Amino acid sequence: MLLGCKFSMETTSSFLLATTLLINWLWHGQECLQLPPKLPDSLCFPLPLRFLPLLQDQQEYQPLSQRGSSEAAVRLLPQFRVKSWADAFGGELYSVVTKYSGSLLLQKKYKDVEPTLKIKEVDGLELVKKFSEQMESMLRRKVEAVERLVEAAEDADLNHEYNSSLEFDYYNSLLINEKDENDNYVELGDEFILEPNEHFNNLLVNTTYSDIQLPTNVYNKDPDILNGVYMSEALNPIFVDNFERDPTLTWQYFGSSTGFFRLYPGIKWLPDENGVISFDCRNRGWYIQAATSPKDIVIIVDVSGSMKGLRMTIAKHTIVTILDTLGENDFVNIIAYNDYVHFIEPCFKGILVQADRDNREHFKQLVDELQAKGVGTVNKALTESFKILREFRDAGQGGLCNQAIMLITDGAVEDYEAVFEKYNWPDRKVRVFTYLIGREVTFAPNVKWIACNNKGYYTQISTLADVQENVMEYLHVLSRPMVINHDHDIIWTEAYMDSALFASQAQSLLLMTTVAMPVFSKKNETRSHGILLGVVGSDVPLRELLKLAPRYKLGVHGYAFLNTNNGYILSHPDLRPLYKEGKKLKPKPNYNSVDLSEVEWEDQDEILRTAMINGETGYLSMDVKVPVDKGKRVLFLTNDYFFTDISGTPFSLGVVLSRGHGEYILLGNTSVEEGLHDLLQPDLSLANEWIYCITDIDPDHRKLSQLEAVIRFLTGEEPDLECDEELVQEVLFDAVVTAPMEAYWTTLALNMSMETEVGVEMAFLGTRAGLMRSALYVGSEKISNRKFLTQKDKESIFTMDHFPLWYRRAAEHPPGSFIYSIVSEDDSEGGGLPKVVTVSTAVAVSVDGKMGIAAAVGVQIKLELLQRKFWMAMQQPNDSDCSALDGACPLSCQDDILNCFLIDNNGFILVSKRPAETGKFFGAVDGSVMTQLLNMGMFRRVTMYDYQAMCKVPYHHHSGARPLLSPIYAFLAAVKWLISDFLIFLLEFNMSSFWHSDNLADAKAVFHHSHKHKKHDILQPCDTEYPVFVYEPAIKETNGLIECGDCQKMFVAQQIASSNLLLLITDAACDCSVFPPVLLDVKEVNLAHNTSVKCERMRSQKLRRRPDTCHAFHPEENAQDCGGTAEISVSPTLLFLPLALLLQ
Repeated sequence: MLLGCKFSMETTSSFLLATTLLINWLWHGQECLQLPPKLPDSLCFPLPLRFLPLLQDQQEYQPLSQRGSSEAAVRLLPQFRVKSWADAFGGELYSVVTKYSGSLLLQKKYKDVEPTLKIKEVDGLELVKKFSEQMESMLRRKVEAVERLVEAAEDADLNHEYNSSLEFDYYNSLLINEKDENDNYVELGDEFILEPNEHFNNLLVNTTYSDIQLPTNVYNKDPDILNGVYMSEALNPIFVDNFERDPTLTWQYFGSSTGFFRLYPGIKWLPDENGVISFDCRNRGWYIQAATSPKDIVIIVDVSGSMKGLRMTIAKHTIVTILDTLGENDFVNIIAYNDYVHFIEPCFKGILVQADRDNREHFKQLVDELQAKGVGTVNKALTESFKILREFRDAGQGGLCNQAIMLITDGAVEDYEAVFEKYNWPDRKVRVFTYLIGREVTFAPNVKWIACNNKGYYTQISTLADVQENVMEYLHVLSRPMVINHDHDIIWTEAYMDSALFASQAQSLLLMTTVAMPVFSKKNETRSHGILLGVVGSDVPLRELLKLAPRYKLGVHGYAFLNTNNGYILSHPDLRPLYKEGKKLKPKPNYNSVDLSEVEWEDQDEILRTAMINGETGYLSMDVKVPVDKGKRVLFLTNDYFFTDISGTPFSLGVVLSRGHGEYILLGNTSVEEGLHDLLQPDLSLANEWIYCITDIDPDHRKLSQLEAVIRFLTGEEPDLECDEELVQEVLFDAVVTAPMEAYWTTLALNMSMETEVGVEMAFLGTRAGLMRSALYVGSEKISNRKFLTQKDKESIFTMDHFPLWYRRAAEHPPGSFIYSIVSEDDSEGGGLPKVVTVSTAVAVSVDGKMGIAAAVGVQIKLELLQRKFWMAMQQPNDSDCSALDGACPLSCQDDILNCFLIDNNGFILVSKRPAETGKFFGAVDGSVMTQLLNMGMFRRVTMYDYQAMCKVPYHHHSGARPLLSPIYAFLAAVKWLISDFLIFLLEFNMSSFWHSDNLADAKAVFHHSHKHKKHDILQPCDTEYPVFVYEPAIKETNGLIECGDCQKMFVAQQIASSNLLLLITDAACDCSVFPPVLLDVKEVNLAHNTSVKCERMRSQKLRRRPDTCHAFHPEENAQDCGGTAEISVSPTLLFLPLALLLQ
């Protein structure tokens, strides 16, 4: 054992000096070395004997008792050795990547044109106002199209006389082009020409005609349907005319209050795997928002003993259906009552909560757990509901418009008139809607009386199939005041996912907003009834809106985003609406209720959120941490946020520019002739998601790539093309400046030595104008990462949302210095160990003291090339003369007692003696050294948050363990299921409905779904935190000793010049497993341990801006139109009801 001396760890030289100050634990005892004057004896500490070879000069610093004697042959590591390895490797690496990327040539070319360049500072406020005006103009055109459809629909209804015996054939979207066994078209399924259309994501459509979709539970020849479809035929020419006037329009449609959906352009609608079409336009957010004003709803459900069995199932389905009719402008709570009153979510006691998707899904889970028992007393529940609604109304909270109570019960026998007299009469500010569950009619007059005396509506629901139609009645009642007054409010929805497009994988148009308006009956004889005919709407893909905020004007890290009046994200580059379950992509349950504060989470005081919700115009600056590379790395930026509202909508627009080079635009000048020549080079491409020229309006232009469109625009071949001249000019300039790179790369490729330079595969560059060039140094079949620079690897190309990752990272590294990034296991083709390294550097220009990033350039090399260069630099020359050292050669990385690593600035391993460690985080491999590097400040831990994560929740089957208790019980349970569920299935649907095969399919689907149990863990939205580790570049070298119990572990870290890499040498022989690994663990931010904190968060009401209009009551509305007893059809299955309930 040795004693060494403590030392300053600022430089490697100080480490090597200190390691020479060793004390040998001799058999004679412990002696101290003769120390230099500035180091006191008291600094001595134990040091492993195996590191005696670190002595630079044995003769100068030997133990006093051994001076002059000959030690056993020991291999030495001179003090300059680690740094010389790093310098040798760094120099060799720099030589390879500069040569094959051509970075020095590109820097020179941009330097040569600096005198002709202008760097303009972007005025963020002016930019956001300009973008907002353009978006307002675009959205206004959509509104005008919808207004023309509303006018046409109302005029058609005014001129249509209802005919109960009408016979009329129409194009049914499910049946079109279907033939029977005799090769004849089926009824309602005539020939309907469908062609792929690029504007509609290559879906098969008919742009000359619309067709009709109906949900499975709506009979396609019902007289109401036939009359509505016949009347709405008048919309066909308006659809076509709208599309001709504004070719940027996408889907246009009319959703009828009777349940049919007229869609233009016409498509073939496919049922789900159960043969069912569940899409009902009346359930969609755009329909409900247009049909009603904001509403505060309290749902009261009877959970007394009489509600057991089928009644409870129907009641639960009714609640879920009501919840599905609510949106983010509505507020809700649910009260269950039997012997006592309880809020199904105790945390929401006494309040209303916003009916966003999160809260609705939470309520649905709680509703599913309700159980029937006890005796029902409705008075207390009604009293509690009226109190909540009054308190919210008086406090100016909630929707401040419609208020309603939904009473779901199988009977009411109390004297409840006193409750209404005290809380609701005579003003009747709260409507009461009643739903009588079951076939029993004894209590029907009582339950109807409650609704009719409180401006509500009464329905009786006896089967699951009845729920949808009966719940929708309340929407018609709430729409009456607006209909009578003929107020055509324009509504815009939150972001939502187009399910048809999602199923077709056309995901570039995935997120939509809809502009919608209600359609009313103008007939005087029905005015007091306030008949809502339906809703007209048109979709606006959000990406189309963001095309009006060009990427090139926002800089390397800049972006634009949109949010709603409720603070929810409409569009944001960091919004992740999909998640992967197995191999399938699915929409997250809360994808459209992600709050601005959950994406821009650095805005902890919600200053930005508040200003944007209030529709203000302004500016804010924030220091932000931006996760990149799937959260493994982070960029530290200062962002300037500019924001304003979009007039005529509930939306606000934000534009983000990163401080420094992100707020400058480079303006170069070149002739069209010179630039056009260089644009035609084969190695050049343009960002195809950027809009250099508008190609999606004229059908003749839709097949053109952006590069083809620019060339045709410049040559005059397509004079009708509308192009962004500023962006085209930048492209021309960049094409000229970067043109010499093609010849340079080609010459290198022809002269490559296959022996010495195996592993350099590709060179590439990108400019701020979205121009890219690339060259292959190997045959395309030999490329290790074929996804790179293609649509399959979005992170490596210019998109609407971001610059390439290699460009973004290089921009935040000193120009001329290279960023090395190993392709992770997930990204490498075929999985397995990483095979390639992407290397890039930024090219900067300076004009009048302003620095801008003009381009980034790099190479992609095989990892084995990097490893080969590394081990060559780390080994001793074969002809090393060690005679002067008594035959003892210095230590090298070939020695078993040393581990040598090459890691990047985020701690990921590029080279290790053990190939399996490649790509792994170093802290997971060696926790002791990583801990020391963190303690010494060479690395720091940065905590990041993800408020859009999905976490696994173990699946628990309520009765999963019970059959294990008794084999007899298992048998009885099986019999019970067979009898009771089959009988209930029969009861859920009237036998008469089975004459219609559509309804049979619907029944089959419900039955199938109710008995389909998931066995795997469920993923659900959650908040998580995770660490990112970042190297501190100011510390270029460090070293240390780690006390590991029985031994001490040495390590040395040395920066590799002109890179983001570090050479790390550690002691391999000392077992330091007493230190746990440092892991990149993702942890759920779980508030469950603190119930009060969790509840407070759930109850919190974030700032929101209410819609501008409200239609709650109208003096002319016919309040006596309040529903009636449904006809009760006698079914033989009723005979089995007692048995079924008994078995329940």
